[in-house]
Amino acid sequence: MTDEILPAIAGEILTGEAALSVAGKDWGNLIHTRPGLVVRPASVTDVAVVLRFAAARELPVAARGAGHSPYGQGQVEGGILLDMTSLPPRRVVTGDVVSVDAGARWREVLETTLPHGLAPPVLTDYLELTVAGTLVVGGIGGATHHHGTQTDGVVELEVVTGAGEVLTCSRENEEDLFDAVLGGLGQCAVITRATLRLSPAPARARRWKLYYDSLPAFLADQRAVVRDGRFDYVEGQLIPVGDGWRYMLEAVAYYSPPAGPDEDALLDSLGFGESEDEDTGYFDFLNRMADGEAALRAEGSWFHPHPWLNVFLTDDTVERFVAETLAATGEPELGATGLVLLYPVRNDRLKTPLFTVPPGEISWLFSPLRVGSPRDPLHNARLLELNVDLYRKARELDGKVYPSNALPMSTEDWRAHFGDAWPKLADAKARYAPGNLLNPGQCLRVP
Repeated sequence: MTDEILPAIAGEILTGEAALSVAGKDWGNLIHTRPGLVVRPASVTDVAVVLRFAAARELPVAARGAGHSPYGQGQVEGGILLDMTSLPPRRVVTGDVVSVDAGARWREVLETTLPHGLAPPVLTDYLELTVAGTLVVGGIGGATHHHGTQTDGVVELEVVTGAGEVLTCSRENEEDLFDAVLGGLGQCAVITRATLRLSPAPARARRWKLYYDSLPAFLADQRAVVRDGRFDYVEGQLIPVGDGWRYMLEAVAYYSPPAGPDEDALLDSLGFGESEDEDTGYFDFLNRMADGEAALRAEGSWFHPHPWLNVFLTDDTVERFVAETLAATGEPELGATGLVLLYPVRNDRLKTPLFTVPPGEISWLFSPLRVGSPRDPLHNARLLELNVDLYRKARELDGKVYPSNALPMSTEDWRAHFGDAWPKLADAKARYAPGNLLNPGQCLRVP
């Protein structure tokens, strides 16, 4: 494939070695699939031209944002890769919503909305992800137990279908397409713009790190605080200590002076041992991973393979599942800079039809975020096998995946994951993106 076969567009068409090499890698650094060319669109028209051209010639196309996929989900063998970060940065706040280009990073969204005293109610821990990149999988964070996923805050989308048609969709217009795009793994359309609901932004954040030596006590307190909603943000981390594990509840209260959080009321009845606290500006808290990213880049492990896994567990299976997993997890299975996250969400806050979690009042996100070896592919293969094993165990216990994983998934796996929602997604994919050409790295095919 060469740039000469594409119609003229306002954006760039790249066929050089450097561009193709970058496009064949992602955050996971496990799958390396080179496209035939890279397109940096300058407008929604460019995206439509490329998708119409590709559909007519049965060429696969993948849309890429920050390139943070863990297992080649945003790559395409020999086809066309759309670099969505090249779209012009048009970001406009109107009332309590913001309209942004799909390639905007969430940090840039905040930089647009905070001067208006507003912010998206749910943000991922890492703000350098793009808007469209998280909306196609859901977008989860420490405020999800209050406000659902990032997809639950979407008011309207501008998309280009796999057939190259530009459409605007919402709950009131083209609802079937709207529901198929949000959490739909990029299978029906490419998001080019999103209109997002905003909430009043506080000035400051008080963060407590509460430490536990008992997994049951840690789980019980997390249940309590997500049920009563006393904190604005709740996440949990499992920390290896010697031959065992320690459990850290990260709880945050937002506020604007002169009023402040009532620490006694917030920490009342919780059974933690040691604690730490800090007070920062709101944006500084949200962007707290920036320093860690800089350190990992300098140290080198930012560029290592990342065989990450995210699964949702039921409330009645979480304790045993996690305990058994931790008993078999040491530094060889996690990596020196790996993390394990564990925190609950309230299922009644999740409104996106394709965002699938286990049954019950509460689901637990369990995330062994492994770091692999840049020199030992056999070790990385073993870590992938561990992911497959955990996925199968979770699925047998009514678990689900959060769909951003280093995990080989077949169409049948996806059919089981989406369950009752599968027919609507399959129908929408067949209607809006026939031929299984759009984002084939997800390995989700329909007849």
